[in-house]
Order: sequence, then C-alpha cells, then structure tokens
Amino acid sequence: MRCLLIDDEPRALDVLQTHVAALPTLRLVSVCPSAVHAFEILQREALAGTPVELMFLDITMPRLTGLDFLRSLEKPPLTILTTAYHEYALQGYELDVVDYLLKPISFPHFLRAVQKAARRLHLPEIAPTRGASNDAASQTPSDERFLYFRVERKMVKVFLRDVCMVESLKDYVQIIVQTPHGGLQKLITKQSMNALELMLPSEEFVRVHRSYIVAVKKISSYTASTLDIAGMAIPIGRGFKGNVVEIL
Repeated sequence: MRCLLIDDEPRALDVLQTHVAALPTLRLVSVCPSAVHAFEILQREALAGTPVELMFLDITMPRLTGLDFLRSLEKPPLTILTTAYHEYALQGYELDVVDYLLKPISFPHFLRAVQKAARRLHLPEIAPTRGASNDAASQTPSDERFLYFRVERKMVKVFLRDVCMVESLKDYVQIIVQTPHGGLQKLITKQSMNALELMLPSEEFVRVHRSYIVAVKKISSYTASTLDIAGMAIPIGRGFKGNVVEIL
C-alpha cells in the first residue's frame, strides 16, 4: 500500500516512519507537515497514475485540521486518524475512517490498523518482517538507525547501535543503552517484548530468554547458560538455546 504521513509534529512523524519501516507491504510516498502539502502530493500522485492508497492523518494541525481536510477530498484514500485527543473519535468514524490511533502510537496498534486497511483493499493478511524496511529506511546507514520510545513524558530517540539489551518488566520494558562515555543508561517505556522484538532487526538482535533481547555485537563472552553483556550475566532460556547457539 502506498501511504502518506501527515502531521505537524516532527517527533510524531519519526515514530510513524519507524513503524512503516517495519512493514515491507507499506511504501512511504511522502511525509507531509501540513494538510496543504498533503493535498499537493495527492494531486501529483493521482496525475502520475500512482495514487496514494492510505493516509495517516493527524487531526489537530494549524490552518486546516485533519478532519476538515478529509471532508474537502472528493475521493479520499483510506484514512487512519492519529491524535492525542480521544474526543474526535465519533467525528472520525462518521467520515468512515479505517481506524483511530491515540498517541503515543504503539507498534501493535499501528499494525492492527494497517491490517484493517488491507482487508478493505482485499489484500492478504499483513505480517511484520523483522529487519525489513521501506525504500527510504533502507538508505539509512546501519549505525544511524533509531527508534523513539516514550520515557516518562518525553519521546526519546534511541540509536540501535547503542542498545545493549532489553529486559521485560511486566507491562513495561527496560532498554539499556551505552552512553558516549562508556556508561550505561536505563530507559523504561510501556511496550511489550513481542512488539519490540518485531521492531528490532533480527540480524542484530536476538531473543535469548522470555525476559531478554540482546544485541549480538554487545556479547563479550558466553557459557552454556549465560551471556555476558557490559558486565551483566544474562540467562539463556531453555526454549531459546538452540537459536542462540546457532547465532553465536
């Protein structure tokens, strides 16, 4: 599906781009900071015979709101609304939107919304491919790739090259990253291990235990039952041992 991201918040666009990059069945056409810019892109792509099929549309934008923009389109693409405010949900569904995502948008919720859009277009069920990316993301150098995570009240950029490991804390995860000075920083965010495992490239990260995902390059030594990362002994789960041994 050819998709368009429309939002006036750069951080929100970064999160959406990260999610889009995890689904190879999505092709990012453009990132638009306003509805006016989006209208130009929709016209350009329609005239070129490559119409946009799916829009991720923020509601609260200056000059022209997402809802007013959607009402102005004679034949709008399938639309998934994105907003920090739940009170617009009814208006959105009156406009026959595919889904309504509340910020901060988690990857599982994003995936379910995209699957709804795929069903409307009678496409096969969409599954995320670990490590897959769209054209724009594939051009990013491997040491510059990053994800955003909500930590307390901020969206924090985390470069994948700095991640040592991820530890499950029930409904939260703790991401341990290496700082420029060689120390360790712990970031706690509300996220599931399964969703995070899908978002991380499989050639660089491996699930070694129900509660741990580790960066392969950060493993300094290992035994039959543990891995050593930054001075921490990480257990290898019985059900994960075969895959871990093969990767090592």
